[in-house]
Amino acid sequence: MAAGIHPPATIFSASTAFLPATTLNSHFLFQHHQLHPISPLSVVKPKQKLNRISIQQPPSRSDPPSNSSVSGHSDPQAIDWADLLKLAVRRGDVEVTRVVHGAVLKLEEDTRLSNALISAYLKLGFVNHAHNVFDSIPDPDVKSYTAIISGFAKSNRETEAMELFSEMRSLGIEPNDISLVALLTACIRSQNLELGRQVHGLAIKLCYLDCIHLVNGLMGLYGKCGRLDFVIKLFHSLSKRDIASWNTVISCLVKESMYDTAFDVFIDMQETDSLRADYITLSTLLTACFECLAIRKGQALHAHALRIGYEGSVSVNNALIKFYTKCGNISSVMALFEKMCVEDEFTWNEMITAYMEAGLVDSAEKLFNQLPKKNAVLYNALLAGFCRNGEGLKAMTLFHKMRHETLEVSGFTLVSVANACGLMMDRKSSEQIHGFILKSGLLRSNDHVQSALLDMCVRCGRMEDAEKMFHRLPPEHDRLISFTSMVCAYAHSGRPEEAVSLFCEMISEGLSPLIDDVSSATILGVCGTLGLHNLGRNLHCHSLKLGFLSDVTVGNAVISMYAKCGELGGAVKTFELMTAHDLVSWNNLLAGYVLHRQGNEALDTWARMKMQGVTPDSFTCLLILSSYRHTTRNSVNLCRNFFSSIRPIYGIVPGPVHYACLVSVLGFWGLLQDAEEIIKRMPFEPNASVWRALFDSCRIHSDSTIGRRAMKEILSLEPHDPATFILNSNLYSASGRWNCSELVRAEIKDKGFWKIPGQSWINHDNKLHSFLARDRLHPQSKDINSGLRILLLECMKVGYVPDTRCVLHDVEEYQKKEFLFYHSSKLAVTCGLLMTKPGKPVFVVKNILLCRDCHTFFKFVSVVTKREIRVRDRSGFHCFLNGKCTCNDRW
Repeated sequence: MAAGIHPPATIFSASTAFLPATTLNSHFLFQHHQLHPISPLSVVKPKQKLNRISIQQPPSRSDPPSNSSVSGHSDPQAIDWADLLKLAVRRGDVEVTRVVHGAVLKLEEDTRLSNALISAYLKLGFVNHAHNVFDSIPDPDVKSYTAIISGFAKSNRETEAMELFSEMRSLGIEPNDISLVALLTACIRSQNLELGRQVHGLAIKLCYLDCIHLVNGLMGLYGKCGRLDFVIKLFHSLSKRDIASWNTVISCLVKESMYDTAFDVFIDMQETDSLRADYITLSTLLTACFECLAIRKGQALHAHALRIGYEGSVSVNNALIKFYTKCGNISSVMALFEKMCVEDEFTWNEMITAYMEAGLVDSAEKLFNQLPKKNAVLYNALLAGFCRNGEGLKAMTLFHKMRHETLEVSGFTLVSVANACGLMMDRKSSEQIHGFILKSGLLRSNDHVQSALLDMCVRCGRMEDAEKMFHRLPPEHDRLISFTSMVCAYAHSGRPEEAVSLFCEMISEGLSPLIDDVSSATILGVCGTLGLHNLGRNLHCHSLKLGFLSDVTVGNAVISMYAKCGELGGAVKTFELMTAHDLVSWNNLLAGYVLHRQGNEALDTWARMKMQGVTPDSFTCLLILSSYRHTTRNSVNLCRNFFSSIRPIYGIVPGPVHYACLVSVLGFWGLLQDAEEIIKRMPFEPNASVWRALFDSCRIHSDSTIGRRAMKEILSLEPHDPATFILNSNLYSASGRWNCSELVRAEIKDKGFWKIPGQSWINHDNKLHSFLARDRLHPQSKDINSGLRILLLECMKVGYVPDTRCVLHDVEEYQKKEFLFYHSSKLAVTCGLLMTKPGKPVFVVKNILLCRDCHTFFKFVSVVTKREIRVRDRSGFHCFLNGKCTCNDRW
């Protein structure tokens, strides 16, 4: 021992052995040592707080056992320093660690003690200090390298960890199983599959594949890199498995959306190895439950967690909150939150999200305001929630508060702010936010911000700016993201033709192999809107090939596309082939049946949903109510019963849309007086949409008395709505009061109101052919008009008579016929008949309701041409075949 150095056992004299920890300090502890500061990173300061310690006293049960008793090490000096380091780590005290560091610099070189110092610094989070100790070791051993490699790997310094491992190998130091696990940690965090495979090979060479923790690490790497096949092989190769092995496999299966298999593995775990699930198992399986909306399995897992004593686990409770939020069960979320004894930031974040998902904006605000500490993550959660609920002004106010608190503004924040500005549709504010985003410097580095900014420009009437942004994007920008953003912008701004045109440009630029799930879902939506079934089918195949259908969002878009394109069978088949469904999946299937006027099938689907425990949302209830309008028999009483059950059973308060739908169903079946009574008994003042539902029913049944009363209510509620003026003008025209009708139309023009023109389009060879009434802009307009005249003559021969009552203009009878003959839908159907092969069905999309005359005409066309004519208008599908329509002449 060096002169003047006393072992720690002699330093703690009897007079100080029982003093409180606070009375000991580093100056007294090391008064016999003339020590100097070790480095700027670890300046030794007088220690005012040291744990009570006495060599003379027997160690307490909570203290770590002495190395001498465990390993037989004979050097009491190193043993006691190591014990002191363990004590410092347990107390989270870096100052004591620094004191020990300063002391051991004067001792003889001891690699074992240096390794203990590295470990202590790493556990306390001081990676640079640990690195300094490592650099000071003349001959580091495998434990030295392993410790610092592990520290670097866990501190996002993967490259340095890999370099140190390479250095260790070049020095001839053979890695142990722990070294390989440390390197695997770096591989997992950097997703370096190639290096991970080399580690796998080295583990085989060194015969380490019998080490469970090493195999678990390999499975984690392969799972992170999407190689589930390797994960399964390694799992089956294990002769003995621990809970981490099972958790890794379950987690990988959930990541690959193989939810049923994950639950089967969980059952095998309990039956084969008799292992009890831990909080990781439960949290992972709950993630699977909310991803595939497996409500009963989630509830069973909740009960299982309570049985095995995890009711106090924050991680499990957070996963349960997320599960019940996804299922729309806000009452269970609130009950769970009330019972939680311990909460963390993630809990508060999930609760704000849950309240916002349920539309409880005030509750989310109240919770946020009560939180003791608010960070940027919580601000962002509330910000996104405001946008989700259409509260653009509140979102902007919160953003200004966030800036006042000088909190960090991230890309997530800017996306929400751009969305909020878009909701407000305030051009001036959008220009200010645009400038702020440009100054933030995140626009070029964050493609999601770019997408949100484009959408904001579109919503705020700045489409030209959006197009300029798109064309000025730098070459290094992700072209796929920018194309997708612009396609979305066109789709959302009511310019679907340009959306499709731009998408075709994407394909021509060779971007089709790069089309991701987001762009696929967007274009599939556009295909459904325009009826582009061929392009939609090709995208479906593309998504299937690239595995996008494992994404529920893409699967849902495919269901909707097929339903809107008239291929209900394809929608149903897609639904059945999906490995997981969420509520949107079920809603899209229901919407497809309603769109095709198949109410019985929709109600059968609803019965299936109830059997599987799927909780409906407000839109689900609306679709179910609509289904009763399209049943093969009058089911009004069943419709009334369901409407009465919405609030008490499902906790959904019926709004104006639900009342309008009920009125529509009653009116459709001819119960106009009952429908009017329903409106009078509403718990709140009915809006114009409710009265419009009654008015449309009066149109179907030609009831002018109730129709006039409905019209008066609409006019009083929305006197300045352009649709109200047009309705008023049409009513005057229908009653022969042409002068009054013309005065109203003149007022419409003076006020600058814009009527959406009737438009029809047909798709052929992925090219869209669009028509307006009396359209002569089509390149083949002469051929189409000639064909239409021949078709009209042929239909008249078999009984077609133009219904001039549909013409609401004060003109001569022959002029009325001319107006009728060249409606947009007639032109589109004729175009389809000329372009498609004989015997093939013709599919036309119209943006407003078919008029009576066109409806009658298409029935005759189906007889004359012996072809099926499919027309999708605002009310749903009309399938004309052999002189009949699936709507039964009521739409």
